[in-house]
Amino acid sequence: MQSPFANLSPVVKNLLIINVICFLPYLLFNEAMVNQIYNPASAHYFDSPLFKPWQPITYMFFHGGWMHIIFNMFALYSFGAVLEYSMGSKRFMIFYFICGLGGIALQLIVQAIEVHGIIGTFTTPDINATLNSIPLEDAKKLAGIYMSSMVGASGAIFGLLIAFGMMYPNAELMIMFIPVPVKAKYIMPVYVLLELSLGVTQFAGDDVAHFAHLGGALIGFILVKSWRLQGPKDFQY
Repeated sequence: MQSPFANLSPVVKNLLIINVICFLPYLLFNEAMVNQIYNPASAHYFDSPLFKPWQPITYMFFHGGWMHIIFNMFALYSFGAVLEYSMGSKRFMIFYFICGLGGIALQLIVQAIEVHGIIGTFTTPDINATLNSIPLEDAKKLAGIYMSSMVGASGAIFGLLIAFGMMYPNAELMIMFIPVPVKAKYIMPVYVLLELSLGVTQFAGDDVAHFAHLGGALIGFILVKSWRLQGPKDFQY
């Protein structure tokens, strides 16, 4: 019986391996140790004392839970190889990382707008002094931005989903709770609208970086258009 990984393309295979390896600390260590490993690699607001210049790359390889990594890696496994064979490995890898960078870029832009709305600037020379000088509700929101972190390949993955929907619009996919196959060109816009709605109306306790998803999707759309990427006309999925 052939392995389900036998036909994996090289970049997708290596991305899967790296993401699984980076998830091992979450499985093997206690919360304090996981935080020590995750914090330097996670993405932080650019003015946060926790921000490091390598984080816009490293944040893509770490995940904060089982459902997080399962969804992202399943999407990478399902759609990545098809796109890699269409684009070529080098272009696919560039596409993946640019979408991931687009994800963190939009998230940081949204955070910067929120910070400016609270303190009138995008940065502060002393975050602790600033927190002590503003109303409590504003201080909680500002502290959340400066001290929170973001991990996950979702920005890059949403770029892949958009690319698949644009390059293979008539591919029929099975969606949970929908008993009939649905064409990709109908599914992908729904994902984007859902993320936009959740990002704009983000409720308390929702710690998903919806704008990072939208940033990856936006960059994926731009790249497919600017690179004039198309799937084979006789493709059957």
